Amino acid sequence: MSVRELVVLGTASQVPTRHRNHNGYLLRWDGEGLLFDPGEGTQRQMLRAGVAAHDIHRICVTHFHGDHSLGLAGVIQRINLDQVPHEITAHYPASGQRYFERLRYATAYRESVELTEAPVTADGVLARTPAYTLEARKLSHPVESYGYRLTEPDGRRMDPVRLAAHGIAGPDVGRLQREGVLNGVTLEEVSETRRGQRFAFVMDTRLCEGVHALAEGCDLLVIESTFLDGDERLATDHGHLTAGQAGRAARDAGVGHLVLTHFSQRYSDPDEFERQARAAGFEGELTVAADLVRVPLPKRSR
Repeated sequence: MSVRELVVLGTASQVPTRHRNHNGYLLRWDGEGLLFDPGEGTQRQMLRAGVAAHDIHRICVTHFHGDHSLGLAGVIQRINLDQVPHEITAHYPASGQRYFERLRYATAYRESVELTEAPVTADGVLARTPAYTLEARKLSHPVESYGYRLTEPDGRRMDPVRLAAHGIAGPDVGRLQREGVLNGVTLEEVSETRRGQRFAFVMDTRLCEGVHALAEGCDLLVIESTFLDGDERLATDHGHLTAGQAGRAARDAGVGHLVLTHFSQRYSDPDEFERQARAAGFEGELTVAADLVRVPLPKRSR
């Protein structure tokens, strides 16, 4: 059974709290898992969330600040300790190659898993698979940072009424889907376009073109909202977003479900992030992320 959900492992910004671990997010996409920004403590959070090293197929790091990458050492060693049988690919800004190497080889261990390094050098497509296309867009932060976007190819949704009108049923439906035409009836005549689902992951950044490009039309957008709107100047100075800015970006992009995360330890009321995102005009589903919650991708809409 295919599963598409976000497993939140950590939601703090630079300073973790008693209730919020450093960043960490696993996207389950059918039979594949993409681990985003494993901060310090991610390996233990995986255990608490029921996430195994075998669940990881790609690691995507937005940038090399510690709260987004210090967990790499432990995660990579755990992958090898558990002898994950499949290849794992790691994406990260090419400018941080030395940091990735230091974390990958932080201590001695026996390498038993094929880990492919695929550094990001510019905006564009990183990988194409039958299930999705993964691309990166540059963000605006004091160190080089990239956000990630995953797009499922469009498919076809069969129309039972039109199928019946043409007398197509049973195994012939599958045959028509595979071959595109059956007894003179084309697939387009008895189906409609099924828009592929879209997911984006946007961490430390000011508002910029990359934020809008990544968020556009997303079913599920995970985005940082480190500060509340009253501290917008502080957010801009440090290369971050406020809750209101995140809400407006999601509103303008037509996002289906917005997940706010990466909260500064200075705030004690998480509900205020939702209030400010709503005040900015976002009307879709909204989750203020907490450690260990699971957020399913929205159901497909017709």
